[in-house]
Amino acid sequence: MRTATALALLALLLLLAAVVAAGVGPYRIAPLDVLAAVLRRASGRPAEGPAATVLFSIRLPRVLAAAVVGAALAAAGAAYQSLFRNPLVSPDILGVSTGAGLGAVLGILLGLPVAAIQLLGFGGGLLTVAVVAGLARALRGGGDVLVLVLAGIVVGALAGAAISLVKVLADPYDQLPAITFWLLGSLSGVKPGDVAATLPAVGIGLAPLLLFRWRVGVLSLGDDEARALGVDVARLRLVVIAAATLVTSAVVAISGVIGWVGLMVPHMARLLVGPRFDRLLPASVLLGAAFMVMVDTLARSAARIEIPLGVLTALIGGPVFVALLARGQRRAAP
Repeated sequence: MRTATALALLALLLLLAAVVAAGVGPYRIAPLDVLAAVLRRASGRPAEGPAATVLFSIRLPRVLAAAVVGAALAAAGAAYQSLFRNPLVSPDILGVSTGAGLGAVLGILLGLPVAAIQLLGFGGGLLTVAVVAGLARALRGGGDVLVLVLAGIVVGALAGAAISLVKVLADPYDQLPAITFWLLGSLSGVKPGDVAATLPAVGIGLAPLLLFRWRVGVLSLGDDEARALGVDVARLRLVVIAAATLVTSAVVAISGVIGWVGLMVPHMARLLVGPRFDRLLPASVLLGAAFMVMVDTLARSAARIEIPLGVLTALIGGPVFVALLARGQRRAAP
């Protein structure tokens, strides 16, 4: 499929998913009414009534948050997979999600307000990657990708053990349910201010990935080939890791830990536009945003109680990933 056509179809899919999601819920709003209300508000005319209140105060901030979370996780996954030349890499590989989770559960254990919990989650993700990078540099001078990945696995495991310890120490009637629900991922508590606070960090993280998308693509040829083409491999790798970590930490701070998106969505996008990073990145962003909006809509409408997002992404991601692996094996067979 041509790249422009694929990106246009993905953008249309995201728009349709957002309009349907904004209308689904206990107070149903028809898709045409959603579009009319948004256009009325965009033109500067007031939109009043119960439907407008539900739409602009509750539904649209949550839909926007889901789109931002999905886009950020998918972009980080595509960047990590291209950088490490490994299709099984995801934002969890350097312990980002686990570190952010540790920061957030510490905030819940200490009884801090929501904003402070999100800030601790954000700081936890960044600190974890800083420790991983420092450990890799101390062991091998920071230039060995395998050492970096192994250091990420070790630090992520330690952060996971610390999360388990916090859960043991938490109040089983108040704090433990909150910690468990947060670790499974949810957007139920997202407010418009949370989205506004997250967007700058996500934008700052995505900017280098977009600006250096050609050079990141060159890295897929190998370090020696990239150096021969004039790419500063060590500096570019540091920039990409910092950018992908920033966007992951920023969204994990508001949504909790949501797995599979960063692993699965880049594979699905690769089927549409191919492996070139300059095409894969925008396709992953659009597909990740649409996927997360649809999953969040399913989470809050499929049952009487809200289903954690991490549960749904695992239920969807597992079979889809197996299907993708089987498809790859059939293509590789003589």
